[in-house]
Amino acid sequence: MTKRIAFQGEPGAYSHQACRDTYPDMDTLPCRTFEDAIEAVRSGEADLAMLPVENSTFGRVADIHHLLPDSGLHIIAEAFVRVHINLLALPGVPLEQIKRAKSHTMLLGQCRQFLAQHDIQRVTGADTAGSAREVAQAGDPEMAALASELAGEIYGLDVLAREIEDEGNNSTRFLVMSREPDHSRRGDDGMMTTFVFQVRNIPAALYKAMGGFATNGVNMTKLESYMVGGSFTATQFYADIEGHPEDPGVKLALEELDYFTSDVTLLGVYPADPRRH
Repeated sequence: MTKRIAFQGEPGAYSHQACRDTYPDMDTLPCRTFEDAIEAVRSGEADLAMLPVENSTFGRVADIHHLLPDSGLHIIAEAFVRVHINLLALPGVPLEQIKRAKSHTMLLGQCRQFLAQHDIQRVTGADTAGSAREVAQAGDPEMAALASELAGEIYGLDVLAREIEDEGNNSTRFLVMSREPDHSRRGDDGMMTTFVFQVRNIPAALYKAMGGFATNGVNMTKLESYMVGGSFTATQFYADIEGHPEDPGVKLALEELDYFTSDVTLLGVYPADPRRH
């Protein structure tokens, strides 16, 4: 055990915050790309990877659904993290002196009201933590960053304003990936099962495949489709359901799913995060 968890991004990124919140006793390993974070676990450099899959404001994270089925890793947990956006500046600089704020375009779009109220110009950066680092390095007292409070701690910036996002319910869902699966029943809020599948090329195949979940009382919390192999005819579906594969209703639904699909891959069985509800 390395006691290390990998994430994509620079120190101070919201994925870093998710690692700290969920596994405070583990060391964190920043990685340049999602592929690098996955490879760090596969190679044994890290035990776990914290990967964002969707945001309550902006929807699913691009590329992740394509990477998970072929990663060779297994989902063992989920984590929901509230995205609190803070205005960070050089030490001692007052809010009135800030003319420009730099961050990822998504965060800039979530703080329109605050930035307009204080007449602060938006500057697009590659990511949130990187913008905080660049503000610290540039030494420009008129430039601030929009990022996590953790980024301010890491790069020595002051928090001029906390939680300035327009919407108060912005959360990101993360999946925790491991080399080994864990299908044991655990947690106090029920179990989740995640899988991907491709339907057989027969009329109403998806409708028939989904029928088993409805008739067996299984709640499907997510169903998304995406193209595979560069083909418009090969569609793969990603699904989250409530329950454990050994639950009677889930077992029957998966058996029925198998009849109407050409391929089903189980990605993980894990406890539901209490913040899901």
